Amino acid sequence: MLRVGVIGVGYLGRLHAQKIASFDDVDFLGVCDTDGDRGRSVAEEFGTSFLGDTRSLLQQVDAVSIAVPTTAHFRVAREAMQAGVHVLLEKPIAASVREGRALVREASARRLVFQIGHLERFNPAVLSAASVLKVPRFIECHRLGTFGGRGTDVDVVLDLMIHDIDLILSFVRSPVARISAVGVPVISPNVDIANARLTFANGCVANVTASRVSMRKQRKIRIFQEDAYVSMDFVENNIQIFRRMFPRGPEGVPEITGEILETEKGDPLRDEIRSFVDCARTGSAPRVSGADGLAALEVAFRILRKMKRR
Repeated sequence: MLRVGVIGVGYLGRLHAQKIASFDDVDFLGVCDTDGDRGRSVAEEFGTSFLGDTRSLLQQVDAVSIAVPTTAHFRVAREAMQAGVHVLLEKPIAASVREGRALVREASARRLVFQIGHLERFNPAVLSAASVLKVPRFIECHRLGTFGGRGTDVDVVLDLMIHDIDLILSFVRSPVARISAVGVPVISPNVDIANARLTFANGCVANVTASRVSMRKQRKIRIFQEDAYVSMDFVENNIQIFRRMFPRGPEGVPEITGEILETEKGDPLRDEIRSFVDCARTGSAPRVSGADGLAALEVAFRILRKMKRR
């Protein structure tokens, strides 16, 4: 039975612990957190042990889920890898590209499963739309939310926009040729609202907006390609698909047909962790690899550099 632990049990880490505790085929050995009271509370809630330091936990597990602040990702994930432990690391992969590259190298050298927590890859709407998407030509993303205090140790590009950067890279599969971007701090010392325009080598253009100071939550992606328009709403859990249909005969006029697909809300976090557990057990490649997380981080920092130049 795979032995699993969780490092960092704040808001998100507690949810990781909740999902892992629900798996009958894993041995949930314990949690670790710098806040002893919080760690003991989560351990008691989900019937596992609290360990005061990461080294003690890593000596006992085969795989670990890491949900510490971004600035600690590199240190904690590297320590886990050096202990020979498979790693699920919350996004972004690291606080710098240099650190992200080092983690990818470390995991590869030790032949460990290294998965990054880009949750939207497990969203039922994304999975349903994947069969329709072929060669996107224009993508528009809006990821807006209210200010909650979490994630503000980094800019909104690394906090929220990176979700959409990862999705866009998985859809387009072409190098980013040019970037223009603007962003401003509103409440926190870091950038709280940002917009970026990505132009890919194959001609596709993506316009991406992220905000953590909006009045209401919005999660939408619109994708245009030659034969279809796809709109995904992650809040309403539906997909609108419009296709161009060619009638038979030389004089026929193309028609547009549309449909709305209601998708089950599902539990993307549980599916993400379930996938990681399965990969750790079998040695299979994860759906979102360390290399994928690094690619998204590299684009995110290119966006941040463009903002600073402005």
